[in-house]
Amino acid sequence: MELAIQAQGLDKAYRTGFWGRQVKPVLQGLNLEVPQGVIFGILGPNGVGKTTLISILATLLRPDAGEVVVLGLDVRRQASRLRERINLAGGATKFIWSLTVVENLRFYGHLYGLWGTPLAARIEELIELFELGPQRQIPFDRLSSGLKQRLALAKALINTPQLLFLDEPTGGLDPVMAQHTRDEIRRLNQVTGLTILLTTHNLREAEYLCDEVAFLQQGRVLARGSIPELQARLGMGDQLILTFENGPACLDYSRLPGLLSYQERPPVVELVVDQAELRLAPILAELQRNGNSLTKVQVREVDLEVLYRELTH
Repeated sequence: MELAIQAQGLDKAYRTGFWGRQVKPVLQGLNLEVPQGVIFGILGPNGVGKTTLISILATLLRPDAGEVVVLGLDVRRQASRLRERINLAGGATKFIWSLTVVENLRFYGHLYGLWGTPLAARIEELIELFELGPQRQIPFDRLSSGLKQRLALAKALINTPQLLFLDEPTGGLDPVMAQHTRDEIRRLNQVTGLTILLTTHNLREAEYLCDEVAFLQQGRVLARGSIPELQARLGMGDQLILTFENGPACLDYSRLPGLLSYQERPPVVELVVDQAELRLAPILAELQRNGNSLTKVQVREVDLEVLYRELTH
């Protein structure tokens, strides 16, 4: 298994307070391996070091200690070579405010050594991909927050990177464009083999996009795996609350697909499943075959904060 990212014993601290006399550790002995060709998620609440980690991996910050190799290159000694092969779309979109969409993409293309016909063709591909055609001649400062985010994603692909860092990639987008962006991230990964490392606060987004995720706590990797694996390990998942007219159905609930746990509280049965959107239809079909009539079905999705809280206790 070839690794896109390998970090061992990674430390980073910031100096704060009067004359910088106080030291605030952010990353403490962090170890992380990310295989090539995957979409990997870095999850956790604000302040656990997600942005600091991405900044080090993308050569924007120097680590205080530890070894970090990205795409086979050392982030300290070979940073300039590495920057040619990676790109980043951060949570805060910052462009030259007076330049149009096309002019901004051309400007960043020049920074990556792209010129002439190849750059013009790449710009057109990205404008079509992110549906920026109607805005191509509009200055950046007149774009909505969602359009600015689309432009940030387009810019991040201008040099056809081998490794893409995404910080909250759908933040500020409307639901339709957010799903379009997720679909495109998956397509890029599946068609080109592009390795993507992203941060997100959205558990559903992590489930949809990520092959694996890592939860950070106190500057270290607390747990890693797929979201369903972590949910199964903790016995957590989406909650289905079934209310019956004449008491719970008489069946073996433990054999229902995707079930993690269940509890009977007549006339209600509470099921915890790995993914409600996948399991609800077959569970309802099984209950219908059993003959008991449902009067109410409620779905409560587990969120990232709950999963993180369970992991940290």
